[in-house]
Amino acid sequence: MYENAYYCEELHGPYEFFDAGDFELEDGGCVHGLKLAYAVHGELNAAKDNAILMPSWYSGTSKIMEDLFVGKGRALDPDKYCIIIVNQIGNGISSSPHNTPPPYNMAKFPHIRIGDDVRAQHKLITEHLGVTELALVVGGSMGAQQTFDWAVRFPGMVKRAAAIAGYAKNTDHNYLFGQTLIDAITSDPAWNGGWYKSNEEVHEGLRRHAGLVAVMGWSTEFFRQQGWRDLGFTSLDDFQTGFSEAYFTPMDPNDLLCLLWNWQRGDVSRMTGGDLAAALGRIKAKTYVMPIDSDMFFVPGDCEREQHLIPNSEFHVLHSIGGHLGLYGIEPEFYQTVDVHLNELLACDI
Repeated sequence: MYENAYYCEELHGPYEFFDAGDFELEDGGCVHGLKLAYAVHGELNAAKDNAILMPSWYSGTSKIMEDLFVGKGRALDPDKYCIIIVNQIGNGISSSPHNTPPPYNMAKFPHIRIGDDVRAQHKLITEHLGVTELALVVGGSMGAQQTFDWAVRFPGMVKRAAAIAGYAKNTDHNYLFGQTLIDAITSDPAWNGGWYKSNEEVHEGLRRHAGLVAVMGWSTEFFRQQGWRDLGFTSLDDFQTGFSEAYFTPMDPNDLLCLLWNWQRGDVSRMTGGDLAAALGRIKAKTYVMPIDSDMFFVPGDCEREQHLIPNSEFHVLHSIGGHLGLYGIEPEFYQTVDVHLNELLACDI
């Protein structure tokens, strides 16, 4: 356990902690004294039917989700809704490898599944916040994986679901890509089997990881148009150093590896003996599946095949030259379109 200045409330707050106790995991073992960090924007109404849940995504935090999705006049308007943003287990703010006390810290932190995230969030939502109905669950990327899991696992509780740029069941291609990210970090000799003394020791692995995310995360069109110039960078090298590497090198390697292992294995069909159609057929929520047209992580064709298995669902493709990383709002019109679709979904009578 060591201090990492990146994961602080000054950068990613404000947030509160929910103590979920010794939390048993799907693959065995438990997180001792699991703490979920969450932020609430807006208030529950008297009927307690205006709650919206948003889980975080890979490398993201509740503050990043707030900045991208929440605001007065937006679809997720805190004047209308009670918006609950939860940091995933392992993301560096909730219980994670680097912030867990010994002997369960660092490389000894257990493997987490998407189902573990969702069950822990359910405990927070129902037992701590007293919410029994969710007007909407919405998430992007790994947040979409959690959104699908919520809709399958708790179909009577989720009234609407919006999965943005993510799968209900991860593909082999995506699994292999995740493995390259894992290998980029663990091939750094300073990783030392997960027992480094600070993230700075593993900067070479983190930089390789950042390079791979850039290759697959941005679209080829983004690079052809030199989209990095619109972000204020003067060259491709300047962009890679000042954006991609600057974003990932402050993070904890074990935290990223925890999330990557989880990302690779996202699969709602675990709940139905491997039958994806049966799993997605359990969804009762009005569901929007919204891939990004240039995304090479979660490609629209795969998303559409899943959408066809979901009753009462719609397929809406989002445009961005940013690829998967268009999720970070490099084009103002991207989140304007997201808001249009979320407003439509929230207006649906359930």
